[in-house]
Amino acid sequence: MADDLRLTVLGSASPYPRAGNPCSGYLVEGGGARLWMDAGSGTLGALREHVRLDQLDGIWISHLHADHCADLLTAYYGLLYADVELAAPVPLLAPPGTADRLAGFLTNGPRRSPVEDAFRVVELHDHHRARIGGLTLTSRAVSHGMPAFGVRVETEDGACLAYSGDSAPCEALTALADDCAVLLCEADSAQAPPPGTEPVHHTPEDAGTTAATAGAHRLVVTHLGPFLEPSAALDRAATRYEGPVEYAAPGRTIAVR
Repeated sequence: MADDLRLTVLGSASPYPRAGNPCSGYLVEGGGARLWMDAGSGTLGALREHVRLDQLDGIWISHLHADHCADLLTAYYGLLYADVELAAPVPLLAPPGTADRLAGFLTNGPRRSPVEDAFRVVELHDHHRARIGGLTLTSRAVSHGMPAFGVRVETEDGACLAYSGDSAPCEALTALADDCAVLLCEADSAQAPPPGTEPVHHTPEDAGTTAATAGAHRLVVTHLGPFLEPSAALDRAATRYEGPVEYAAPGRTIAVR
């Protein structure tokens, strides 16, 4: 496997899959590692076009909304009860309570489903750091009205990808994206929330502002809501950010450099 950092978009739809576009999920490859980053509805099938489940070095989950984690349920069946030869549980970096949430859905009798046989669950917290092969992952708590995280993925040679997960603009996300090569930023909201309402997503303009403030070298907008067309989102983000602005089209692979 090449050591160069690459991002493959498995899906970028919100809040449910569209025809030809699963929900949020990405394959990150680099430093000799393969990372499944968010596992929204429909992304497991897209993932398997690139890698088998037993070839993953880790999974990272931003938060426990179904459009970011639902395919962990079917991955569990694939890891334990299908054609996968699993040498050890797959590291799963995820918000607190993930193991019990999965078990609550998967358990169908008096015995708790053996979630930990499929996943070695590591609970995220603000400033959490982890190594997955040659990748360093730094997670920060972000602003989504529930436990949610963004992540900075770095290789040993300095390539850097930042991912917002789902979040309103916040200082933690700006810090994660500081001088990164690529900022993968959600732009779910077609318009700002009503006055007095706490935002939980970026608008396209917000995504542009976050990228500009962080000094990101490229902005890739993702997780567009159903009332946003990609071309309009790109135009709106570009009003706040002078660098390259791109759309996370499903199936696309982006070199992070």
